Amino acid sequence: MLEALLISNIVLWVLVIVLALLLFALTRQVGILHERVAPAGALQPTSGPKVGELTEAMNLTSLAGKALTIGGPDSEGLASFVLFISPTCPVCKSLVPTALSLVRSEAQRMRLLFASDGDKLEQHKQYVEDLGIADYPYVLSEMLGMSYQVSKLPFALLIGSDGALKSKGLVNTREHMESLIDAMDSGIATVQEYVGAQNKSANTAYKSSAMEQSP
Repeated sequence: MLEALLISNIVLWVLVIVLALLLFALTRQVGILHERVAPAGALQPTSGPKVGELTEAMNLTSLAGKALTIGGPDSEGLASFVLFISPTCPVCKSLVPTALSLVRSEAQRMRLLFASDGDKLEQHKQYVEDLGIADYPYVLSEMLGMSYQVSKLPFALLIGSDGALKSKGLVNTREHMESLIDAMDSGIATVQEYVGAQNKSANTAYKSSAMEQSP
């Protein structure tokens, strides 16, 4: 009886050790995978104005009745972060506070504008009040959305102070919006292009090292 109990305990301890080793190996693989997976940037559409192109200035009127220009060089030297939202978009409502927080931290070099379309003015006015964004320009313009081929929301575009389109894409998280600013700073349109450039650089360095080591 004691011998059977001893054997069963030994077997259990062996199983515990094996499971611990498997868990350690799995944790290590997850860490490696995390390092290899590229960060998720905003999904950039292929239609509409291309990143790097000079945008055309559009003279519009905000919901508050103020004259507003989107596109073209900015007289104040500020970039324009334009977020397309809609009262019928549930994701947009949850993303607006994130956009406010992000652009506040970049207030010295960019301004935040909201854009939508439709003819239900009272609905949009209530939407602006509910979101607490009355201090920010909010424009209703179907032409603006068509010009930049906005087909899904929430969508954002970043126009540099020089009037060039720096980045654009669908945005569902803070990381997506941050990727647009990173694209402007790095001069690389998308995260995918950035990863490709990094891989190319790594491959070049590897080849150079291999040639140096060869007899």
